[in-house]
Amino acid sequence: MFRCCLAIASVLFFAGAAVAQPQPSPLPEPRPAPRDAPYPGLIKLTVDSTDLDHRIFKIRETIPVAGPGPMTLLYPQWLPGNHAPRGPIEKLAGLTISANGEKLAWVRDTVDVYAFHLDVPAGVKELQVEFQFLSPTTGDQGRIVMTREMLNLQWNFAALYPAGYFTRQIMVEPTVILPEGWKFGVALDPAQSEGDRHTFKPVSFETLVDSPMFAGRYYRQVDLDPGGRSPVKLNIVADREDLLDASDEQIEKHRNLVTQADRLFGTRQYDRYDFLLSLTDRMGGIGLEHHRSSENGVEPEYFTNWSRMAPERGLLPHEYTHSWNGKFRRGADLWTPDYSTPMRDSLLWVYEGQTQFWGYVLGARSGLLSRQDAMDVFANTAAAYDARVGREWRDLQDTTNDPIIAARRPKPFVSWQRSEDYYSEGLLVWLDADSLIRERTGGKKSLDDFARRFFGRKDGSYESETYDFDDVVEALNAVTPYDWAGFLKARLTDHAKGAPLDGLTRSGWKLTYAETPNAFQKAGEALYKRHDFTYSVGLTIKAGGGISGVQWEGPAFKSGLVVGMTVVAVNGESYSAERMRDAITGAKDGKAPLQLIVKDGERYVVVDIPWTGGLRYPHLERIEGTPDRLSVLFAPLKR
Repeated sequence: MFRCCLAIASVLFFAGAAVAQPQPSPLPEPRPAPRDAPYPGLIKLTVDSTDLDHRIFKIRETIPVAGPGPMTLLYPQWLPGNHAPRGPIEKLAGLTISANGEKLAWVRDTVDVYAFHLDVPAGVKELQVEFQFLSPTTGDQGRIVMTREMLNLQWNFAALYPAGYFTRQIMVEPTVILPEGWKFGVALDPAQSEGDRHTFKPVSFETLVDSPMFAGRYYRQVDLDPGGRSPVKLNIVADREDLLDASDEQIEKHRNLVTQADRLFGTRQYDRYDFLLSLTDRMGGIGLEHHRSSENGVEPEYFTNWSRMAPERGLLPHEYTHSWNGKFRRGADLWTPDYSTPMRDSLLWVYEGQTQFWGYVLGARSGLLSRQDAMDVFANTAAAYDARVGREWRDLQDTTNDPIIAARRPKPFVSWQRSEDYYSEGLLVWLDADSLIRERTGGKKSLDDFARRFFGRKDGSYESETYDFDDVVEALNAVTPYDWAGFLKARLTDHAKGAPLDGLTRSGWKLTYAETPNAFQKAGEALYKRHDFTYSVGLTIKAGGGISGVQWEGPAFKSGLVVGMTVVAVNGESYSAERMRDAITGAKDGKAPLQLIVKDGERYVVVDIPWTGGLRYPHLERIEGTPDRLSVLFAPLKR
C-alpha cells in the first residue's frame, strides 16, 4: 500500500513538474497585410534640415485617418538597393503622435520594432506626427549624411507610413526646408518655393522613397542631354566651390554615357533622370540606384585631378544601368509591396552581376574609362575570383544571401567566407555569356541584344516589371538557342577551384601575372591608400601598415597573420610599401625568408614568410590567333 501511494505521488510530482516548465508567450498580432487599394487622403510631410550644428533632421507629418480604431505606423525597414533590412530605426528619436491637440499613446511592437501601434479616438480626422532623425556625427555611428557644406536627404529615414497598403497607393506631398541659400537636385517636380522652403507635387510613397535629394552650399547642375527626349541632369555638390570646375571634355564623357546607354537599351525607363553626385571626403560615400536618379559619392577631386580618378569613374555608369536593370526589371522575389515585407535576393546575379558588367562596358564605351582601364578591371576581377578559394564550399548563388547575412560588415577571411560575389563573379558569368553569343553567331549578336530585348521595353515607363530565372533563359534563347538554363545553373552552383574564366579565353585573352601592377590597380592603390600583395604573400596592407586582408591558406596566413595586426618593420627596417615590395623581390633567391615585425595588440611578433615567387599582379595577355572580342565589347556603339 505504501509503495502504491509512493508511486502515485511520484507520478503526480513529475506530472506537476512537467506542467510547471516554461511555455512560450503568444506573439503579438501581426500587422495589417498590405493591400493594393488607395490610402484615404494625402499625407503631408515636412523635413526641416537646417540644424547643421547638430546634424538633426526635424520631421513633421500630417497623416489623414479614415476613422477611429487601431492603427499601425511603419518605419521603412527593407530598403530598395540595400536588399536587406537596414532602415536606421535606431536614429529615430522624440516620436510624438497627437490629434486634435491631444497627445496619443503609442506602443512599439515587440517583434517588429519598426511598427508603432496606437488607437485613433473617435472624431479624429488626421494625426500629427513629429520626430527627429539624429544623423551620424561620426563615421562609427553610420554613414554621415549632413555636413556644413551638403546633405543627403533620403525620405525613407524621414517618414512613417500607415500599414495595410501598398506604398504605391499612399500619396504624399513632401516639403523640405534647407539651410539658407542652398541649392538641390532631386527627381521630384516642384510645386512651390518660398525662400528656402520647397514643396513638391504629390507622389506615391514608393516614388518618394525612390527620389532622394542632394543639397549643398556649393552646387552645379549640368544638362547631359540638351534638347533630348527627356531631361537628364548631373547635379553636383562639393566640399568647396573650386571642386565643381569640370572641363568641357569631362562633361562630354558624361554625356556620352547617356548616349551609349540609349544605344544599348534603346529605351529610357524614366521621364527624367537626375544624377546626384557628391564630391566630398566629409559626407559619407554612396552608390545607390533609383529609377529616375542615383546617389553617387566620389573623391573630392573627381574633376580637378581627373587623371588619378579612374577607379571612381565606374560608379555613375553602374548606377545609371540600374534604371533598367534592377529598378525597371526586377527579380520577382525581390519586389515587395511595402518596406516591411522581407525581400529575397536570389536573382542578384542578374540585378547586380549584369549591372557590374554593363557598368564597366558603358564606362569604356563612353570614354569615362579608357579601353585599358576596362581591360585592367577585368584582369583584376579575374584574379580576385581565381583566388577566391571559398568557391570550394560556397557557391555563387548562396552569396546572394549576403546582404541579409552580413550586411556588409567586415569579415576576417573574405577569400574563404566569400562576400557579395554575385557582383564581380557575376560580371565574369555575363562576360562568358557575351563571348559565347558572339562565338555562336559569328559576331552578329552579343549580350547587347539580350539587354535590348530584356531591359529595353516600354520607353518612358518606370513601373517595375518582374522576372524569374525562366524569363532570363527565355530571353537568352531568343538571342541564340542554347542550353542557357544549364549554362547558368552550372555557374551559379559550381564549387570548382578557380574563377569561371571561359569568357576571357573565348574573348581572346588570358589571365597572367607580372611584377608590376596594371595601371588601374596602381591608381586604386594610390587613391585608396592601400597596397595589394594578395597574389604573392597573400596580404593587403593599408597605409601605415595595418593588415586589411589575408588570403586563406596563403603564405601570410600560414605564418599566423590576421586582419587587425600591423606590420611595423620589414627585414629590420620600418614598414613602407616600397620596402615591402623590395623585400618580396629580394626573397626570390630563397636565401632568406621575408621577415616582418608585426604588432598584435600589445605584443610584437617576428614572423618569417617563406615566399620565393616574387611580386605578382594581374594582367591580361592576348591569345594569338584568336578573335579579340574584348576590344569589340568595349568599342562605342554606333547609331
